[in-house]
Amino acid sequence: MNKKLPKNVLVLGLVSFFNDFASEMVYPIVPIFLTATLGAPVAAVGLIEGIAESTASLLKVVSGWFSDKFQKRKLFVVAGYSFSTLSKIVIGFAQSWPVVLVGRFADCFGKGVRTSPRDALIAESADGSVQGKAFGFHQALDSLGAVVGPLTAVFLINYFGGNLRPIFYLAFIPGAVGVFLLFSLVKEKPFFKKTSQSPKISFKNLTPAFKIFLAASTLFAIGNSSDAFLILRAKNLGLTTCLAVFAYVVFNLFYALFSTPAGILSDKIGPKKLLSFGFFFFASIYFLFGFVQSSFLIWFLFAFYGVYMAITEGVGKAYISQIGEEESLATSFGVYQTAVGFCTFFASLIAGLLWSKINPSAPFIFGAALATLAGVIFLLFSVNYDLQKEVRK
Repeated sequence: MNKKLPKNVLVLGLVSFFNDFASEMVYPIVPIFLTATLGAPVAAVGLIEGIAESTASLLKVVSGWFSDKFQKRKLFVVAGYSFSTLSKIVIGFAQSWPVVLVGRFADCFGKGVRTSPRDALIAESADGSVQGKAFGFHQALDSLGAVVGPLTAVFLINYFGGNLRPIFYLAFIPGAVGVFLLFSLVKEKPFFKKTSQSPKISFKNLTPAFKIFLAASTLFAIGNSSDAFLILRAKNLGLTTCLAVFAYVVFNLFYALFSTPAGILSDKIGPKKLLSFGFFFFASIYFLFGFVQSSFLIWFLFAFYGVYMAITEGVGKAYISQIGEEESLATSFGVYQTAVGFCTFFASLIAGLLWSKINPSAPFIFGAALATLAGVIFLLFSVNYDLQKEVRK
């Protein structure tokens, strides 16, 4: 039976669409704004992205814990989206790269505050038979915003004659629309029975399946640098600013198209199989990003990268919904996202140094190697754990 998605999931999908519309108007032009307009070195791009993304991820476990403790979701989600919306104005005013760092920090601070409570709200709004579909649908609208945003940016780049600053100011508008929809239409779900105990953040209390996925994902994350480096790689291979942004649009288009089907497939065959494939698929794509010398082939790699994201991002959240504890679901999301985000700082910093000190191919070869190792670990330990469960039965 094809079950309909609940209202909260539909509205949160629209909120993510407008937020990503705003964010992706500016995200693909931030590295170009930094290097071309402000004269910042590529290493500074890695530093900014590393600090910003790791800040978001470090906050996810904190916001998840507080969300579980106070049994509130919507408050954190509204606050988080509001911070991200205001950050666009800050970046627009920047005259030096440290101010861009402040803006990206504010953006990712908001991301860190909202993500774990939002994912828990989606999981609680959709029953287990459609959780993959719910997260896939949410990711599809999120990625659709990431298609519309860069296309709008391309139009505005030409309209303003290459002046990037007005784009940051205009990006405030769709972000504000998303916050309004969220505040007006999303309803808090009734919580499980209130207890006097606060949720605990303890590695010992995590399920074995969660520990395996967490270990593989954190190793993988050390080599998974910011997508800003994909845009810089496109530029490095000869694409103009507009074409580099279009390549990013291709990535998000394929991401959007395949997210919901991937979620539905996950509900049918289980998320673990798709996640296992995802590690090795990513390794292949990053390996090719490192060695390709043709600006024509880069378009196919951005498309494949979009497919990779579709079969892992929402599916990974559905998997955590299955293997995490119900009483501390937001905390479980936060632990995972914080661990991965802690590695993200080093990933982007390492990528910037490898690019500058060795060559532009080095960050991608490094990422491919770690993704392969992470995939092997996830497969071997998951199979061993499943066998042990069967023996105990």
